[in-house]
Amino acid sequence: MTEKKWQKKWADEKLFESNPNDKEKLFITVAFPYPSGAMHIGHGRTYTVPDVYARFKRMEGYNVLFPMAWHVTGAPVIGIADRIKRKDPWTLDLYENVHRVPKDELPKLEDPEYIVRYFSSEYNEVMHDMGYSIDWRREFRTIDPTYKKFIEWQITTLYEKGLIAKGEHPVKYCPHDENPVGDHDLLEGEGVGVNELTLLKFPIDDKILVTATLRPETIVGATNIWLNPDVEYVLVDAEGEKWVITKEAHYNLQHQIKDLEIICEIDPNDLIGKMATNPFTGNELPIFPASFVSASYGSGVVFSEPADAPADYIALQDLKKNDELIAKYNLEGIIENVVPIPVCTVKGYGEIPAADIIERLGITDQNDEKLHEATNELYKIQHSKGTILDSIPGFGGKKVRFAREELKDELISKNMATIMYDFAERPVVCRCGNNCVVKIMDDQWFMKYSNPEWTEKTHEVLERETIIPPEIKNNFSYYIDWLDDWACSRKVGLGTRLPWDNKWLIEPLTDSTIYMSYYSIARFLRDMNPDDLNRAFFDKVFLNKDSDDITVAPEIVKEIRDEFNYWYPLDWRLSAKDLVGNHLSFLMFHHSAIFPEDKWPKGTVVFGMGLLEGNKMSSSKGNVILLKDAIEDYTADVVRLFLMASAEPWQDFDWREKEVLGTKRRLEWFKEFAGKVEEIKGSALDLSNIEKVELTRTIDLWMLSQLNQHIKASTEALEVFQTRKALQESLFLLKKDIDHYLYRVNHLLDKKDPAVIYVLSTVLESWIRLLAPFTPHTCEELWSTYGGQGFVSVAKWPEADESLISLEIEKSEELVQNLIKDINHIKQMVGDDAQKVHIYLAPDWKWDLYKIADEVGKPDIGQIMGRAIKADIYDNKKEIADVAKKIGREITKTRYVGKIDEAQIIYDALEYISNEVSSEVIVHTDDSYDPQNKAKNAMPYKPAILIE
Repeated sequence: MTEKKWQKKWADEKLFESNPNDKEKLFITVAFPYPSGAMHIGHGRTYTVPDVYARFKRMEGYNVLFPMAWHVTGAPVIGIADRIKRKDPWTLDLYENVHRVPKDELPKLEDPEYIVRYFSSEYNEVMHDMGYSIDWRREFRTIDPTYKKFIEWQITTLYEKGLIAKGEHPVKYCPHDENPVGDHDLLEGEGVGVNELTLLKFPIDDKILVTATLRPETIVGATNIWLNPDVEYVLVDAEGEKWVITKEAHYNLQHQIKDLEIICEIDPNDLIGKMATNPFTGNELPIFPASFVSASYGSGVVFSEPADAPADYIALQDLKKNDELIAKYNLEGIIENVVPIPVCTVKGYGEIPAADIIERLGITDQNDEKLHEATNELYKIQHSKGTILDSIPGFGGKKVRFAREELKDELISKNMATIMYDFAERPVVCRCGNNCVVKIMDDQWFMKYSNPEWTEKTHEVLERETIIPPEIKNNFSYYIDWLDDWACSRKVGLGTRLPWDNKWLIEPLTDSTIYMSYYSIARFLRDMNPDDLNRAFFDKVFLNKDSDDITVAPEIVKEIRDEFNYWYPLDWRLSAKDLVGNHLSFLMFHHSAIFPEDKWPKGTVVFGMGLLEGNKMSSSKGNVILLKDAIEDYTADVVRLFLMASAEPWQDFDWREKEVLGTKRRLEWFKEFAGKVEEIKGSALDLSNIEKVELTRTIDLWMLSQLNQHIKASTEALEVFQTRKALQESLFLLKKDIDHYLYRVNHLLDKKDPAVIYVLSTVLESWIRLLAPFTPHTCEELWSTYGGQGFVSVAKWPEADESLISLEIEKSEELVQNLIKDINHIKQMVGDDAQKVHIYLAPDWKWDLYKIADEVGKPDIGQIMGRAIKADIYDNKKEIADVAKKIGREITKTRYVGKIDEAQIIYDALEYISNEVSSEVIVHTDDSYDPQNKAKNAMPYKPAILIE
């Protein structure tokens, strides 16, 4: 197979092993994978983008380093191994049928380290099969003893700077694993945030209904309490108080409030229809039934404030119409008196904002999906621009966001409320299969990302960075400010232990923040004794600090330090958009704290997600195509080409088989084109020795102009990672132009025309180089077959020759095509028995007038006329005026590129034009033969036509 052949040749030549030299360096990295399953096409896009860029910059003459490693820290593989050990049917099915693990290998996956070895080896193999230009000497796993020493150095450096502390903090937590979890540990719920909620206490007899809310300031507008009659509620002992909450809320809250014991189950139906007391206002509030109340979110008890909460408003309207429920709970005489109580005012909304937004969005009942959208929209606008009504004592006239905090603090101080935490969305499921909770950890180690000085310094890193796409920079800024302290240690999993507190492991995102610096020296460390890699060693290599504790020979330390200084800082970091709020921001924080400014990262590219036939890809749901299967079905180059052409890296891409097959056909056409050029030449092509021919025909010059325009546009696109735009130019649009050129010179293809052979050979030679970063195997094969020297992977990137890019030439071909179109259009109108076509060209004075109009720059007929008369371009003023009006209409539609030699252009293409219009074509440079007075209609770029 061709692809395997070239992969072996590259490896034998060590083509992508990158060592310091006198070239300008480029260091690019992409988020290393967590190999807990097989690679799918989503991964294919992630790792092909940096490879295309690395190959492109290598051809541009840079010394490029593109390394790879395996992130195996954390608990996911522990959970997988545990489920395989338990013979969990879903897990066994997933690994056998989705990840294609052979049946005899499955039992070995009971060992988490075997999972890591198995899948990292498979990733390595598939990455080779994709033709990635990786320096494999720098490969490592994050549980390698040498890497662990590096992590110990990193974490100790941050600890000694006071950026790590022990404290109390809410974290995502798996009760089954007894471990905090990060996004990488989850089957579902990646990227879900943790909300702080205020738990308000509404007394009823000897019990308390606790309601969770993001908006404690709206307690003054509370009209009733909601309970869901269809879910399970319990009475719990909360430090001596008897709270009513749902059973599911207890599962979450027991990890935040100590000794939260269940006293008994409680039937919500017994409470509905009774009255509770608003702790803040003292008002009596009825308890009503509501199906929208979630058993799992907050406490499962909700206070209703229908003026500002769309869900409350619509539920109240629904209930007022429901005679059955009113009768069942004896609500008659109560429900009629419950009306919204306004709390805040915001511009653009009336007295009852919830009613306004419900009407605007056309929400019909409390089960309407648009209710969530209405709630979010109103919450955001009131938070940012809302004001508390003047009529509310103590808080009237205050901004909502300030009143909220003041009132919350007052309620908590008077024991009318407390704090709880919950996920912004559910479900959040650990890879072990269990539901996660929010837990308050009190002996946990945290990264102090809330530290204001550290935050400010991280903003400096961001400010200097180039972010692609640029609009994501604001997201980074938001997250850097928003990031709170981060639980950086775990009890369970693979990884490195905290040097000063051995019972804790460093969590996965914390041990993967500055590993790019490790890549730069990894080839030296892999065979070194880990005991020699002490803090003094890394301090010297990375920070140039001298110490007597260094045990490695000075000359080796110098070589390693020189290597680091050559490659660092990192030029480009590529990662997915869901990592902006954690990994990518952490990377900036850690670099700002550890490294000097000249070693801070220079650029970040953020990726979109992958879809499969329009649906989100998910290994756990089996909605994936494995990358090795795609390579087998279509070849690596077709997969690469499709992934790069279907969307820009930061856009979501959609793998659609029909479109992949279309991409395959285009690549086959490209290969066939090379053979066709050799066939036209009639002898072997030698792309390294193309015989130059002086070109005079417009169409030949046009083809080279188009080629150079595509080279220029493709290069500019690749410089900013626009792979789709680059391929639009270098494959799809260029192919279209080549098709056109072949059609134009069709009558010359059998004649061994030297100009045609030269043009096609030149196009092919540049084209192979242009597509080499995208389809390296195909291009190496063509390069080798047709006389290219060395490997195309390291050949010079084609540079656009600006002198060959000609707007006049482009306009010339446009003239020929428009002329054919116009002639055929007229022939259709007058009947197709015409024998002769007469062409009349615009006289010089019309060209002069067009030039004046272009200089004026707008269709100002008076000014155009004035200048024309002053320049004395023609003696018939009425005719000047008529033509000026015409030009005024045309100038906005037709691009003026200067005068072109229309006669020569048409003579050049006469045979082609005659064939296309099936008539004899006669060109007139004057009006000596003009029986129907057509010549006067001739305009620049638009000759007049007479058909006889």
